[in-house]
Amino acid sequence: MRLVLVGPPGAGKGTQAEFIAEHFGIPKISTGDIFRANVSGGTDLGRLAKKYMDAGDLVPDEVTNAMVRDRLAQPDAVDGFLLDGFPRNVGQANELQGILDELGAPLSVVLDLEVDFEEVVKRLSGRRTCKKCGHVWHLEYDAPSAAGICDRCGGELYQRDDDLPDTVRHRLDVYAAQTAPLIDFYRNVGQLVSIDALGAVEDVTERAIAELTPFAD
Repeated sequence: MRLVLVGPPGAGKGTQAEFIAEHFGIPKISTGDIFRANVSGGTDLGRLAKKYMDAGDLVPDEVTNAMVRDRLAQPDAVDGFLLDGFPRNVGQANELQGILDELGAPLSVVLDLEVDFEEVVKRLSGRRTCKKCGHVWHLEYDAPSAAGICDRCGGELYQRDDDLPDTVRHRLDVYAAQTAPLIDFYRNVGQLVSIDALGAVEDVTERAIAELTPFAD
């Protein structure tokens, strides 16, 4: 199975990607992992990407695309993969199509994790992270026994800047403008399936696997 996972920030893509990839026995490939591997490995693409990252700039599509092309050509991806975080826009989707055409490995399906944006704001803005051990709590879904104190180590809990409500809403605005058009793109070519991403993690995983199983070779 060659699968792309899409959905807004806070939809649980990272968590679901792990479970789905394990179930179908395919590697989970994220752009973050690809960037880190190239930068730590000192590849030409990694050095180029690091220049942009160190300057606080977005890595250009052509650099990201080249990294993805190299990663999908590796032996462990021959029999399938799950892409998380790529493509992020329609231009990258067209580039991915070209890469897969070169490899003779057509995309099987695109899974869209659907979640209401206000639910995303509630999910992310309710998170509190321990300064000492890094554990993430949630004020509503997994609250610590004492406000502001980590049950695990007694460390102080804080709200990360990217979990502030205004920051979350900005991230969602960026998603709506740049990434959400992918949903229509893949729906129009008949490759999209969508599931409700609300509820317990295991319930969402069950829905995902049920929708994806018909596409497994």
